[in-house]
Amino acid sequence: MRHSYNTKDTCSTQISFDLVGDTVRNVEFTGGCSGNLKAIQKLVDGFTVEQIESKLGGTLCGRRRTSCADQLAKAVKAAYANSLNTKR
Repeated sequence: MRHSYNTKDTCSTQISFDLVGDTVRNVEFTGGCSGNLKAIQKLVDGFTVEQIESKLGGTLCGRRRTSCADQLAKAVKAAYANSLNTKR
């Protein structure tokens, strides 16, 4: 299922991705640092929600309290939790 997440306090404005079970595919960022985000998209394709959270969660960008990578971790965590709640 395709999910979209509006980011907070980052140069990117939105993250879209497919969530199949707990596996993340086809990540796309809107805005942000193109080269870095293209690399993240390729690196995390096929990762589980837990893998993305453990590797990217808490990553900061400059003086900000978050980053595009951290926002991705939050996005996939929220989408996965929501998918579990809708199955009940």
